[in-house]
Amino acid sequence: MPDKNDNVTSNVKITRRGFVGSAAAGAIGLTIVKPSMVRGAEANRRIKVGVIGLGGRGAWIASLVNKHGGYEITAVADYFDSVAQSVGKRLGVDKSKCFSGLSGYKKVIASGIDAIFLKTPPCFFPEHVAAAVAAGLHVYVAKPVACDVPGCMTVSQAAAKSKAAGKVFLVDFQTRTDEMYIKGIDSLLAGDIGKVGMLCSQYIDESFPDPPRTKTIESRLQRLIWTNDVAIGGGMHVNADIHAIDVGLWMAGGQTPVSASGAGAVCKSNANGDTNLVYSLTFQFKNGLFLNHRGEHLRNSTRFASDCMAHCERGYINTQYAGDVKMFGRGVKFNGGKVVGLYGNGAKRNVAKFHECITKGDCSNPTVKPSIDATLTTILGRQAAAKCGTVTWDEMIKANKKVPVDLTGLKE
Repeated sequence: MPDKNDNVTSNVKITRRGFVGSAAAGAIGLTIVKPSMVRGAEANRRIKVGVIGLGGRGAWIASLVNKHGGYEITAVADYFDSVAQSVGKRLGVDKSKCFSGLSGYKKVIASGIDAIFLKTPPCFFPEHVAAAVAAGLHVYVAKPVACDVPGCMTVSQAAAKSKAAGKVFLVDFQTRTDEMYIKGIDSLLAGDIGKVGMLCSQYIDESFPDPPRTKTIESRLQRLIWTNDVAIGGGMHVNADIHAIDVGLWMAGGQTPVSASGAGAVCKSNANGDTNLVYSLTFQFKNGLFLNHRGEHLRNSTRFASDCMAHCERGYINTQYAGDVKMFGRGVKFNGGKVVGLYGNGAKRNVAKFHECITKGDCSNPTVKPSIDATLTTILGRQAAAKCGTVTWDEMIKANKKVPVDLTGLKE
């Protein structure tokens, strides 16, 4: 994520480069609160949290946590010590609680927190989530939740344990917090414009830096370089297009596709990562519905877009991350409206919701399943694009293919 966070606070200023930003590389731990400690008088105390991953978006999310008023950030971690120390100092965290290296997250988890915010490259989420849940923490994690199928399964199992233990588990998608999206898709699913016949989505941005590789992957754990690497960031389709795909699954009523077909290409002469940068995909659902998706991540000055449209028998709805939700047709009960500052406001709403759920003991954790489904769906699309063919959901799950990360030479 870029350092210029003013670029993501309004629809007018949002840019393709400013949207996807996640944490730069390391790991940050969050504080978790025991259910017995968040009710009654204890519910009014500040929740001790840790943040893992203090890159652009991670540092920004940490600042939102700080400004909320209901949290106290007592420990942080990032792979890079200079980042952990500088951001920790800015947040008022004691120097002794600013950790670094691959194992920094363990120290944050063990530091006496109640909840944890995870904002690292997604390849680290499964391990960090599992450790945080095992330690009894509430978990706030970015999307996508993993880079491969085994990682998704690890997160799914950990989230189930979290719920059973009475803990809050929230995945940070912004669109599902927006009033215009909620009202529009509720109207769609209520059948106000008839049966959905076809879904179309697109995600367009300028991609991120992709410098030559060095001896280890350390240099790729910052400045969102990792979005170019399937093993570290999932690749562009999984890391970025998931926003548009998630809305498509929402419009499909929560279904997951039975297959994905399509093609992809790099289309860049000096690529050092292994992600496709352009692709065209069709996701087929069991009930006959299908979702056509196109993605483009080239530095070619095309406008940013994260949109999804449903074509129905009596009308259509179009949603734009950086624009409007509009509904047209016979029988329309909701015409739509402007989506205001979704990137910033959505994150603020999620930070506030996380606190509310912890203090109220609400462990329904509704963001978990759709977020895991969206991650798996984009992995399915990534595999189909790489194959330039068709991959079924059952084939993908059965293969359970792990994408290993080479951590050779990195500091513990």
